[in-house]
Amino acid sequence: MTPSIPGPRRTPGRGRHAFAATWWGQAWVTALEDSTLDSGRLSRGRTYARQGMVGPVTVAPGQVKAAVQGSRPRPYRSAVHVPVLTDAQWDTLLDTIAARAGHLAALLDGEMPAELVDDARHAGVPLLPQPTELDPECSCPDWGYPCKHAAALCYAIASTIDADPFVVFALRGRGREEVLAQLRARRTATQAASMPPAPAGLPAAGAYAAWAALAKDTPPLPEPPEPASHTAALPTTPPPSTGLSTADLERLMTDTAARAARLLTGDTTSLYLTQREDAARIAASDCGPEWFHHLIQNTGARPTAFARLARAWRYGGPPGITVAEQPHAPDPTAMTAARSALTEALTEMTTTPVALRAWRNRLTLTGHGIQLRLGPDTRWYPYLQDDDGDWWPAAPADGDPVAALTSVWQQTQR
Repeated sequence: MTPSIPGPRRTPGRGRHAFAATWWGQAWVTALEDSTLDSGRLSRGRTYARQGMVGPVTVAPGQVKAAVQGSRPRPYRSAVHVPVLTDAQWDTLLDTIAARAGHLAALLDGEMPAELVDDARHAGVPLLPQPTELDPECSCPDWGYPCKHAAALCYAIASTIDADPFVVFALRGRGREEVLAQLRARRTATQAASMPPAPAGLPAAGAYAAWAALAKDTPPLPEPPEPASHTAALPTTPPPSTGLSTADLERLMTDTAARAARLLTGDTTSLYLTQREDAARIAASDCGPEWFHHLIQNTGARPTAFARLARAWRYGGPPGITVAEQPHAPDPTAMTAARSALTEALTEMTTTPVALRAWRNRLTLTGHGIQLRLGPDTRWYPYLQDDDGDWWPAAPADGDPVAALTSVWQQTQR
């Protein structure tokens, strides 16, 4: 989920730690200030934050971003990236929280227990970001690391982290509801493990012998039928008080039957989707404007961000969602090889020199509004930039970066 958060709810005072009142909020500010030796840019960033130059902040897995007003009329697009935790690290962190009832109680009260952070760190899980983990990005021409706009964003988000420690969890990859659901599952599993064991059954050899004797006189089961699309109508109309329509329920039945058919073929992709990913999957199936509107409302997403996710799913499925939201540091060899291949191809496509700018898993054709992103499936995903400066998935992914570029090149030349 990518909630949009207004700027700080209070006006920060003077001083380095005026932006955060809690120890974990101050830890965020300290990580920012320890990540650079440029005190001048930090000072200007604090001034920008105090003056309300930071617009609404969006928190997503691995990043926080906002428009920051600078010296030019049009705001700059600033972001700060933080590495998301691996699944193994999340298991360790959740086990650490579940081990002490007080940890969860404190989190629900809006507190970040210092003991929890210490326990997680000793287990090898960095919950609060370290100075080396903050990775700023900005559309301004200042190559400072961070620039004053990204620094202002970091200071502005500190009060939000103060008020809700679950923002730190969201930056590390999982939001409040997902964390709480997984903690409840752990508690249920612990309670089940404490129950008395079930009575012992028959020895396996004896059970098999009894089944074999019975099977001799039992006809074999028929082969399962070929999966077919569900087209049966509902036996009755839903009660008016439910707010559900017959057409909506039948559409869901058809979708469920199609997913079940894919499961029978071994495609388990849909078993591991989050609510937001599943909503993007449905939206990508041309569900119609009314459903699209309801999906946006029920996921709490911004319309533009949700539309981008739906398009990312249409062109790449779950890996497409990952590529749209989570930049990562790929194998440098793959990036170098792709850059060389694209440079050679561009000499044949145009007589005008084209600069290629590399950042993490992204190669951007400067001045052409084209970007190629290397996904976790080693395929290249083409993106185009719109008039507002936002990047949108533009075509299906391809294992060949030149083929991915070719699929969108003509669109920018018209």
